[in-house]
Amino acid sequence: MNTVLDLLGSTIIGMMLMLLIFKLNLFMSDSGYSSDKELRLMQNTKTLAEIMNSDFRKIGYNYAPTAIVTAQSDRFKFIGDLEAPGQAGNGTVDTVEYFLEDSTHSPGTSNLKDKILVRVLNNSDTIAGPSLGLVKLQFSYLDSVSAPTADLSLIRYIKTEIWVEPEESTNSFVTGQKDSTFTYWEFTIYPRNI
Repeated sequence: MNTVLDLLGSTIIGMMLMLLIFKLNLFMSDSGYSSDKELRLMQNTKTLAEIMNSDFRKIGYNYAPTAIVTAQSDRFKFIGDLEAPGQAGNGTVDTVEYFLEDSTHSPGTSNLKDKILVRVLNNSDTIAGPSLGLVKLQFSYLDSVSAPTADLSLIRYIKTEIWVEPEESTNSFVTGQKDSTFTYWEFTIYPRNI
């Protein structure tokens, strides 16, 4: 009788240990996946910010009149020499416009909110890359004392806010709910030529 109880007890303890090891394995896999997903979000956000940062610093370069053409919360258009700032330049000025396409232009992901950032150069060369999980982009325009302004000639700073979510949503292992991970990035640029 003692042998049967010993076998039954050790079987139950063994099964409990196996379940704990299985749960630990699932948790470790979920943690690794979450860390990778968060790293990818940060990389995507940094890529978007670097693209805009590179162009925004050249606003008004080799151009005397008001270099900002359109300044809306979701659309920004400006003029400047993008080819060789800080050098002699090529003597031509470029018109650059940034805006978002709606989510119907991003069919390759399961996130229904993601959008594509569009960059139009000289009203003809349209560059629209992958979504990178971008769900919202907002521009704010500030004058010389950092007060919000709508007057194109008074704009001195361009504040940009970016919200990025994963392109593919998954269920969280811990909560069982759809994962609500997102990245927010904000940067303010002071173009020296305006």
